[in-house]
Amino acid sequence: MKTSETTVHAADSRYAMLRLGLTLLIMTVGSSGMYVVSVMLPAVQTEFGIARADASLPYTWLMLGFGFGGVLMGRLADRFGVMWPLLGGSVFLAAGYIATGLSGGILSFTIAQALLVGLLGSSAAFAPLVADTSLWFVKRRGIAVAICASGNYVAGAIWPPIAQHFIETVGWRQTYIGMGIFCGIAMALLALFFRARPPAVAVAPSGNASSHAAPPRDMTRPFGLSMTTAQGLLCVAAVACCVAMAMPQVHIVAYCGDLGYGPAQGALMLSLMLGFGVVSRLVSGAICDRIGGLRTLLLGGVLQCVALLLFLPFDGLVSLYVISALFGLFQGGLVPAYAIIVREHFPPKEAGARVGTVLMFSLFGMALGGWMSGKVFDLTGSYHAAFINGIGWNLLNLCIASFLLVRLYRLRLRPPGGPVSA
Repeated sequence: MKTSETTVHAADSRYAMLRLGLTLLIMTVGSSGMYVVSVMLPAVQTEFGIARADASLPYTWLMLGFGFGGVLMGRLADRFGVMWPLLGGSVFLAAGYIATGLSGGILSFTIAQALLVGLLGSSAAFAPLVADTSLWFVKRRGIAVAICASGNYVAGAIWPPIAQHFIETVGWRQTYIGMGIFCGIAMALLALFFRARPPAVAVAPSGNASSHAAPPRDMTRPFGLSMTTAQGLLCVAAVACCVAMAMPQVHIVAYCGDLGYGPAQGALMLSLMLGFGVVSRLVSGAICDRIGGLRTLLLGGVLQCVALLLFLPFDGLVSLYVISALFGLFQGGLVPAYAIIVREHFPPKEAGARVGTVLMFSLFGMALGGWMSGKVFDLTGSYHAAFINGIGWNLLNLCIASFLLVRLYRLRLRPPGGPVSA
Protein backbone atom coordinates (compact mmCIF):
# COMPACT_ATOMS: atom_id res chain seq x y z
CA MET A 1 0.00 0.00 0.00
CA LYS A 2 1.32 3.43 -0.87
CA THR A 3 1.86 5.86 1.97
CA SER A 4 -0.38 8.45 0.31
CA GLU A 5 -3.27 6.04 0.48
CA THR A 6 -3.06 5.47 4.23
CA THR A 7 -5.33 7.45 6.51
CA VAL A 8 -4.22 10.39 8.62
CA HIS A 9 -7.52 10.38 10.51
CA ALA A 10 -8.08 8.80 13.92
CA ALA A 11 -10.92 6.59 15.09
CA ASP A 12 -13.84 8.44 16.72
CA SER A 13 -12.62 11.68 15.11
CA ARG A 14 -14.65 14.43 13.45
CA TYR A 15 -13.72 12.90 10.10
CA ALA A 16 -15.09 9.54 11.27
CA MET A 17 -18.42 11.23 12.05
CA LEU A 18 -18.47 12.94 8.64
CA ARG A 19 -17.68 9.64 6.98
CA LEU A 20 -20.53 8.00 8.91
CA GLY A 21 -22.97 10.58 7.53
CA LEU A 22 -21.77 9.94 3.97
CA THR A 23 -22.04 6.20 4.60
CA LEU A 24 -25.67 6.68 5.54
CA LEU A 25 -26.31 8.53 2.26
CA ILE A 26 -24.57 6.06 -0.02
CA MET A 27 -26.23 3.07 1.64
CA THR A 28 -29.63 4.77 1.17
CA VAL A 29 -28.96 5.05 -2.56
CA GLY A 30 -27.24 1.69 -3.04
CA SER A 31 -29.80 -0.36 -1.09
CA SER A 32 -32.78 0.85 -3.12
CA GLY A 33 -32.97 -2.35 -5.17
CA MET A 34 -33.84 -4.48 -2.14
CA TYR A 35 -37.16 -2.70 -1.68
CA VAL A 36 -38.17 -1.50 -5.13
CA VAL A 37 -38.43 -5.06 -6.44
CA SER A 38 -41.14 -5.79 -3.84
CA VAL A 39 -43.16 -2.79 -5.03
CA MET A 40 -42.78 -3.98 -8.62
CA LEU A 41 -44.07 -7.48 -7.78
CA PRO A 42 -47.80 -7.00 -8.61
CA ALA A 43 -47.10 -5.16 -11.88
CA VAL A 44 -44.46 -7.67 -12.97
CA GLN A 45 -46.71 -10.62 -12.12
CA THR A 46 -49.53 -9.13 -14.18
CA GLU A 47 -47.41 -8.25 -17.22
CA PHE A 48 -45.60 -11.58 -17.41
CA GLY A 49 -48.66 -13.65 -16.42
CA ILE A 50 -46.90 -15.74 -13.76
CA ALA A 51 -47.68 -17.20 -10.33
CA ARG A 52 -46.94 -15.34 -7.09
CA ALA A 53 -44.00 -17.64 -6.23
CA ASP A 54 -42.46 -17.09 -9.67
CA ALA A 55 -42.91 -13.33 -9.33
CA SER A 56 -41.08 -13.57 -5.98
CA LEU A 57 -38.05 -15.31 -7.50
CA PRO A 58 -36.32 -12.09 -8.69
CA TYR A 59 -36.28 -10.90 -5.07
CA THR A 60 -34.94 -14.27 -3.93
CA TRP A 61 -32.11 -14.30 -6.46
CA LEU A 62 -31.41 -10.61 -5.84
CA MET A 63 -30.86 -11.33 -2.16
CA LEU A 64 -28.69 -14.38 -2.91
CA GLY A 65 -26.55 -12.27 -5.19
CA PHE A 66 -26.52 -9.50 -2.58
CA GLY A 67 -25.25 -11.97 0.02
CA PHE A 68 -22.46 -13.50 -2.06
CA GLY A 69 -21.54 -10.07 -3.38
CA GLY A 70 -21.14 -8.73 0.15
CA VAL A 71 -18.34 -11.22 0.84
CA LEU A 72 -16.71 -10.50 -2.55
CA MET A 73 -16.92 -6.73 -2.13
CA GLY A 74 -15.73 -6.99 1.48
CA ARG A 75 -12.56 -8.78 0.39
CA LEU A 76 -11.95 -6.17 -2.31
CA ALA A 77 -12.46 -3.42 0.27
CA ASP A 78 -9.96 -5.09 2.63
CA ARG A 79 -7.36 -5.10 -0.14
CA PHE A 80 -7.96 -1.88 -2.05
CA GLY A 81 -10.15 0.24 0.23
CA VAL A 82 -13.91 0.64 0.14
CA MET A 83 -13.92 3.39 -2.52
CA TRP A 84 -13.15 1.10 -5.44
CA PRO A 85 -15.90 -1.48 -4.76
CA LEU A 86 -18.33 1.43 -4.35
CA LEU A 87 -17.32 2.92 -7.71
CA GLY A 88 -17.67 -0.44 -9.43
CA GLY A 89 -20.96 -1.06 -7.67
CA SER A 90 -22.36 2.23 -8.95
CA VAL A 91 -21.68 1.19 -12.56
CA PHE A 92 -23.23 -2.26 -12.17
CA LEU A 93 -26.22 -0.95 -10.21
CA ALA A 94 -27.04 1.50 -13.00
CA ALA A 95 -26.60 -1.20 -15.63
CA GLY A 96 -28.76 -3.60 -13.62
CA TYR A 97 -31.66 -1.20 -13.26
CA ILE A 98 -31.59 -0.29 -16.95
CA ALA A 99 -31.34 -3.95 -18.00
CA THR A 100 -34.29 -4.78 -15.72
CA GLY A 101 -36.36 -2.05 -17.33
CA LEU A 102 -35.58 -3.48 -20.78
CA SER A 103 -36.15 -7.15 -19.83
CA GLY A 104 -38.43 -9.16 -22.07
CA GLY A 105 -39.49 -11.81 -19.58
CA ILE A 106 -39.16 -13.06 -16.02
CA LEU A 107 -35.89 -14.90 -16.79
CA SER A 108 -34.00 -11.84 -18.06
CA PHE A 109 -35.61 -9.76 -15.27
CA THR A 110 -34.31 -12.23 -12.67
CA ILE A 111 -30.80 -12.42 -14.18
CA ALA A 112 -30.45 -8.64 -14.19
CA GLN A 113 -31.60 -8.45 -10.56
CA ALA A 114 -29.38 -11.31 -9.34
CA LEU A 115 -26.12 -10.54 -11.15
CA LEU A 116 -26.05 -6.80 -11.83
CA VAL A 117 -28.21 -5.31 -9.06
CA GLY A 118 -27.46 -7.87 -6.33
CA LEU A 119 -24.06 -9.52 -6.82
CA LEU A 120 -22.14 -6.63 -8.39
CA GLY A 121 -24.18 -3.51 -7.53
CA SER A 122 -26.02 -3.07 -4.23
CA SER A 123 -23.73 -5.51 -2.40
CA ALA A 124 -20.97 -2.89 -2.38
CA ALA A 125 -23.18 -0.57 -0.33
CA PHE A 126 -23.98 -2.84 2.61
CA ALA A 127 -21.62 -5.39 4.22
CA PRO A 128 -18.37 -3.56 3.24
CA LEU A 129 -19.72 -0.30 4.68
CA VAL A 130 -20.84 -1.99 7.93
CA ALA A 131 -17.38 -3.53 8.37
CA ASP A 132 -15.70 -0.23 7.40
CA THR A 133 -17.75 1.71 9.96
CA SER A 134 -16.89 -0.74 12.74
CA LEU A 135 -13.21 0.00 12.10
CA TRP A 136 -13.63 3.78 12.38
CA PHE A 137 -15.16 3.69 15.88
CA VAL A 138 -14.00 2.30 19.21
CA LYS A 139 -16.24 4.26 21.58
CA ARG A 140 -19.96 3.85 20.86
CA ARG A 141 -19.30 1.31 18.13
CA GLY A 142 -22.79 -0.10 18.57
CA ILE A 143 -24.60 3.14 17.78
CA ALA A 144 -22.18 3.91 14.90
CA VAL A 145 -22.85 0.55 13.25
CA ALA A 146 -26.57 1.05 13.86
CA ILE A 147 -26.52 4.46 12.16
CA CYS A 148 -24.65 2.97 9.22
CA ALA A 149 -27.03 0.03 8.90
CA SER A 150 -29.99 2.42 9.15
CA GLY A 151 -29.18 3.55 5.62
CA ASN A 152 -30.56 0.24 4.46
CA TYR A 153 -33.88 1.00 6.13
CA VAL A 154 -33.89 4.65 5.13
CA ALA A 155 -33.82 3.28 1.58
CA GLY A 156 -36.83 1.15 2.46
CA ALA A 157 -38.68 4.14 3.85
CA ILE A 158 -37.92 6.46 0.92
CA TRP A 159 -37.93 4.36 -2.23
CA PRO A 160 -41.22 2.33 -2.14
CA PRO A 161 -43.60 5.34 -2.34
CA ILE A 162 -41.36 7.00 -4.94
CA ALA A 163 -41.31 3.85 -7.05
CA GLN A 164 -45.05 3.33 -6.67
CA HIS A 165 -45.73 6.91 -7.81
CA PHE A 166 -43.69 6.47 -10.98
CA ILE A 167 -45.12 2.99 -11.63
CA GLU A 168 -48.59 4.54 -11.69
CA THR A 169 -47.53 7.49 -13.85
CA VAL A 170 -44.93 6.13 -16.31
CA GLY A 171 -44.84 2.35 -15.73
CA TRP A 172 -42.43 0.00 -13.99
CA ARG A 173 -39.99 -0.22 -16.90
CA GLN A 174 -39.41 3.51 -17.15
CA THR A 175 -39.17 3.68 -13.36
CA TYR A 176 -36.28 1.21 -13.33
CA ILE A 177 -34.46 3.02 -16.14
CA GLY A 178 -34.80 6.38 -14.38
CA MET A 179 -33.55 4.88 -11.12
CA GLY A 180 -30.56 3.41 -12.93
CA ILE A 181 -29.46 6.83 -14.17
CA PHE A 182 -30.03 8.61 -10.85
CA CYS A 183 -28.62 5.96 -8.49
CA GLY A 184 -25.59 5.24 -10.64
CA ILE A 185 -24.50 8.88 -10.78
CA ALA A 186 -25.28 9.62 -7.12
CA MET A 187 -23.49 6.52 -5.82
CA ALA A 188 -20.39 7.20 -7.94
CA LEU A 189 -20.11 10.80 -6.73
CA LEU A 190 -20.48 9.80 -3.08
CA ALA A 191 -17.92 6.99 -3.46
CA LEU A 192 -15.18 9.53 -4.22
CA PHE A 193 -15.27 10.69 -0.57
CA PHE A 194 -14.21 7.23 0.73
CA ARG A 195 -10.55 7.23 -0.30
CA ALA A 196 -9.11 7.27 3.25
CA ARG A 197 -8.37 3.88 4.80
CA PRO A 198 -9.63 3.04 8.32
CA PRO A 199 -7.11 3.48 11.15
CA ALA A 200 -7.89 -0.04 12.34
CA VAL A 201 -6.36 -1.42 9.14
CA ALA A 202 -2.97 -0.17 10.20
CA VAL A 203 -3.35 -0.79 13.95
CA ALA A 204 -6.06 -3.26 14.88
CA PRO A 205 -7.69 -2.66 18.27
CA SER A 206 -6.85 -5.39 20.71
CA GLY A 207 -9.82 -5.04 23.00
CA ASN A 208 -13.56 -5.32 22.84
CA ALA A 209 -15.31 -2.41 21.11
CA SER A 210 -17.98 -2.13 23.75
CA SER A 211 -16.99 -1.09 27.23
CA HIS A 212 -20.35 -2.23 28.55
CA ALA A 213 -20.30 -5.83 27.27
CA ALA A 214 -18.03 -8.24 29.13
CA PRO A 215 -15.62 -9.94 26.69
CA PRO A 216 -15.31 -13.72 26.52
CA ARG A 217 -12.44 -15.23 28.50
CA ASP A 218 -10.99 -16.82 25.37
CA MET A 219 -11.80 -15.18 22.03
CA THR A 220 -10.53 -18.25 20.21
CA ARG A 221 -13.48 -20.14 21.74
CA PRO A 222 -16.50 -17.80 21.56
CA PHE A 223 -19.30 -18.91 23.91
CA GLY A 224 -16.99 -21.79 24.95
CA LEU A 225 -17.41 -23.33 21.48
CA SER A 226 -15.06 -23.75 18.57
CA MET A 227 -15.05 -20.75 16.25
CA THR A 228 -16.54 -22.84 13.44
CA THR A 229 -19.43 -24.03 15.63
CA ALA A 230 -20.12 -20.57 17.02
CA GLN A 231 -20.01 -18.99 13.56
CA GLY A 232 -22.30 -21.72 12.21
CA LEU A 233 -24.88 -21.15 14.94
CA LEU A 234 -24.89 -17.40 14.28
CA CYS A 235 -25.35 -18.05 10.56
CA VAL A 236 -28.32 -20.37 11.17
CA ALA A 237 -29.83 -17.84 13.57
CA ALA A 238 -29.39 -15.10 10.95
CA VAL A 239 -31.17 -17.19 8.32
CA ALA A 240 -34.02 -18.02 10.70
CA CYS A 241 -34.69 -14.48 11.90
CA CYS A 242 -34.56 -13.08 8.35
CA VAL A 243 -36.90 -15.72 6.89
CA ALA A 244 -39.42 -14.41 9.41
CA MET A 245 -38.50 -10.80 8.67
CA ALA A 246 -38.98 -11.25 4.91
CA MET A 247 -42.64 -12.24 5.10
CA PRO A 248 -44.07 -8.75 5.76
CA GLN A 249 -41.30 -6.84 3.99
CA VAL A 250 -41.55 -8.70 0.68
CA HIS A 251 -45.28 -9.40 0.54
CA ILE A 252 -47.05 -6.53 2.30
CA VAL A 253 -47.71 -4.79 -1.04
CA ALA A 254 -49.19 -7.92 -2.61
CA TYR A 255 -51.06 -8.72 0.63
CA CYS A 256 -52.80 -5.34 0.58
CA GLY A 257 -53.72 -5.88 -3.06
CA ASP A 258 -55.30 -9.25 -2.21
CA LEU A 259 -57.30 -7.67 0.62
CA GLY A 260 -58.66 -5.04 -1.75
CA TYR A 261 -56.75 -2.07 -0.34
CA GLY A 262 -54.56 -1.67 -3.44
CA PRO A 263 -50.76 -1.79 -3.91
CA ALA A 264 -50.37 1.93 -3.13
CA GLN A 265 -51.51 1.32 0.46
CA GLY A 266 -49.08 -1.59 0.69
CA ALA A 267 -46.20 0.59 -0.53
CA LEU A 268 -47.02 3.15 2.15
CA MET A 269 -47.12 0.41 4.80
CA LEU A 270 -43.72 -0.86 3.64
CA SER A 271 -42.36 2.67 3.84
CA LEU A 272 -43.83 3.11 7.34
CA MET A 273 -42.45 -0.28 8.42
CA LEU A 274 -38.94 0.54 7.32
CA GLY A 275 -39.13 4.11 8.57
CA PHE A 276 -39.80 2.78 12.06
CA GLY A 277 -37.03 0.29 11.37
CA VAL A 278 -34.62 3.23 11.25
CA VAL A 279 -35.75 4.29 14.73
CA SER A 280 -35.40 0.69 15.89
CA ARG A 281 -31.84 0.42 14.60
CA LEU A 282 -30.76 3.61 16.34
CA VAL A 283 -32.37 2.63 19.64
CA SER A 284 -31.01 -0.92 19.37
CA GLY A 285 -27.52 0.45 18.73
CA ALA A 286 -27.66 2.41 21.97
CA ILE A 287 -29.00 -0.70 23.75
CA CYS A 288 -26.14 -2.76 22.27
CA ASP A 289 -23.59 -0.44 23.83
CA ARG A 290 -25.20 -1.10 27.23
CA ILE A 291 -26.20 -4.78 27.27
CA GLY A 292 -24.20 -6.31 24.41
CA GLY A 293 -25.16 -7.67 21.03
CA LEU A 294 -26.46 -11.09 22.07
CA ARG A 295 -29.02 -9.78 24.57
CA THR A 296 -30.10 -7.19 22.00
CA LEU A 297 -30.59 -9.98 19.45
CA LEU A 298 -32.72 -11.96 21.89
CA LEU A 299 -34.83 -8.93 22.79
CA GLY A 300 -35.41 -8.04 19.13
CA GLY A 301 -36.29 -11.64 18.27
CA VAL A 302 -38.97 -11.79 20.98
CA LEU A 303 -40.50 -8.50 19.84
CA GLN A 304 -40.45 -9.52 16.16
CA CYS A 305 -42.33 -12.70 17.06
CA VAL A 306 -44.97 -10.63 18.87
CA ALA A 307 -45.45 -8.43 15.79
CA LEU A 308 -45.81 -11.45 13.49
CA LEU A 309 -48.44 -12.91 15.79
CA LEU A 310 -50.44 -9.67 15.52
CA PHE A 311 -50.75 -10.09 11.73
CA LEU A 312 -52.82 -13.27 12.22
CA PRO A 313 -56.02 -11.88 13.84
CA PHE A 314 -55.96 -8.36 12.36
CA ASP A 315 -56.24 -7.50 8.65
CA GLY A 316 -58.14 -4.17 8.67
CA LEU A 317 -56.51 -1.22 6.94
CA VAL A 318 -55.85 0.77 10.11
CA SER A 319 -54.73 -2.36 11.95
CA LEU A 320 -52.23 -3.20 9.23
CA TYR A 321 -50.74 0.28 9.38
CA VAL A 322 -50.32 0.01 13.15
CA ILE A 323 -48.86 -3.52 13.00
CA SER A 324 -46.52 -2.54 10.15
CA ALA A 325 -45.17 0.29 12.29
CA LEU A 326 -44.76 -2.04 15.27
CA PHE A 327 -43.04 -4.67 13.14
CA GLY A 328 -40.53 -2.11 11.92
CA LEU A 329 -39.99 -0.79 15.43
CA PHE A 330 -39.43 -4.27 16.85
CA GLN A 331 -37.14 -5.92 14.27
CA GLY A 332 -34.91 -3.14 12.95
CA GLY A 333 -32.03 -3.84 15.33
CA LEU A 334 -31.69 -7.55 14.61
CA VAL A 335 -29.22 -7.51 11.71
CA PRO A 336 -26.81 -4.91 13.20
CA ALA A 337 -26.77 -6.97 16.41
CA TYR A 338 -25.07 -9.82 14.55
CA ALA A 339 -22.22 -7.51 13.51
CA ILE A 340 -21.77 -6.40 17.13
CA ILE A 341 -21.83 -10.01 18.38
CA VAL A 342 -19.03 -10.90 16.00
CA ARG A 343 -16.94 -7.90 17.12
CA GLU A 344 -17.53 -8.79 20.80
CA HIS A 345 -16.84 -12.52 20.69
CA PHE A 346 -14.43 -13.22 17.82
CA PRO A 347 -10.82 -12.09 17.23
CA PRO A 348 -10.81 -8.48 15.90
CA LYS A 349 -8.44 -9.35 13.05
CA GLU A 350 -11.11 -11.73 11.66
CA ALA A 351 -14.06 -9.40 12.17
CA GLY A 352 -14.36 -8.21 8.57
CA ALA A 353 -14.66 -11.65 7.03
CA ARG A 354 -16.88 -13.00 9.81
CA VAL A 355 -19.23 -9.99 9.78
CA GLY A 356 -19.55 -10.34 6.01
CA THR A 357 -20.34 -14.05 6.33
CA VAL A 358 -23.05 -13.62 8.95
CA LEU A 359 -24.62 -10.75 7.01
CA MET A 360 -24.51 -12.93 3.90
CA PHE A 361 -26.55 -15.60 5.68
CA SER A 362 -29.01 -12.97 6.90
CA LEU A 363 -29.56 -12.03 3.26
CA PHE A 364 -29.97 -15.70 2.37
CA GLY A 365 -32.72 -15.76 4.98
CA MET A 366 -34.42 -12.78 3.34
CA ALA A 367 -34.14 -14.52 -0.03
CA LEU A 368 -35.54 -17.80 1.28
CA GLY A 369 -38.30 -16.08 3.21
CA GLY A 370 -39.39 -14.01 0.21
CA TRP A 371 -39.72 -17.05 -2.04
CA MET A 372 -41.11 -19.37 0.63
CA SER A 373 -43.91 -16.96 1.57
CA GLY A 374 -44.95 -16.73 -2.08
CA LYS A 375 -44.88 -20.53 -2.40
CA VAL A 376 -46.99 -21.00 0.73
CA PHE A 377 -49.46 -18.46 -0.69
CA ASP A 378 -49.69 -20.39 -3.97
CA LEU A 379 -50.33 -23.63 -2.09
CA THR A 380 -52.90 -22.28 0.38
CA GLY A 381 -54.42 -19.27 -1.40
CA SER A 382 -53.76 -16.93 1.53
CA TYR A 383 -50.96 -15.45 3.60
CA HIS A 384 -52.21 -16.84 6.93
CA ALA A 385 -50.04 -19.96 6.69
CA ALA A 386 -47.10 -17.85 5.50
CA PHE A 387 -47.22 -15.78 8.70
CA ILE A 388 -47.29 -18.99 10.76
CA ASN A 389 -44.28 -20.25 8.82
CA GLY A 390 -42.43 -17.04 9.64
CA ILE A 391 -43.25 -17.41 13.34
CA GLY A 392 -41.80 -20.93 13.32
CA TRP A 393 -38.51 -19.71 11.86
CA ASN A 394 -38.45 -16.86 14.38
CA LEU A 395 -38.69 -19.37 17.23
CA LEU A 396 -35.62 -21.18 15.87
CA ASN A 397 -33.68 -17.91 16.05
CA LEU A 398 -34.81 -17.40 19.65
CA CYS A 399 -33.69 -20.92 20.59
CA ILE A 400 -30.17 -20.34 19.24
CA ALA A 401 -29.84 -16.90 20.86
CA SER A 402 -31.03 -18.33 24.19
CA PHE A 403 -28.59 -21.24 23.93
CA LEU A 404 -25.64 -18.90 23.33
CA LEU A 405 -26.69 -16.62 26.17
CA VAL A 406 -26.86 -19.59 28.56
CA ARG A 407 -23.36 -20.57 27.42
CA LEU A 408 -22.13 -17.08 28.32
CA TYR A 409 -23.63 -17.27 31.81
CA ARG A 410 -22.01 -20.67 32.39
CA LEU A 411 -18.64 -19.32 31.28
CA ARG A 412 -18.89 -16.46 33.78
CA LEU A 413 -19.80 -18.84 36.59
CA ARG A 414 -17.03 -21.29 35.68
CA PRO A 415 -13.99 -21.17 37.99
CA PRO A 416 -10.82 -19.91 36.28
CA GLY A 417 -9.14 -22.79 34.48
CA GLY A 418 -12.24 -24.98 34.79
CA PRO A 419 -13.31 -27.24 31.91
CA VAL A 420 -15.70 -26.05 29.19
CA SER A 421 -17.73 -28.49 27.17
CA ALA A 422 -17.17 -28.38 23.41
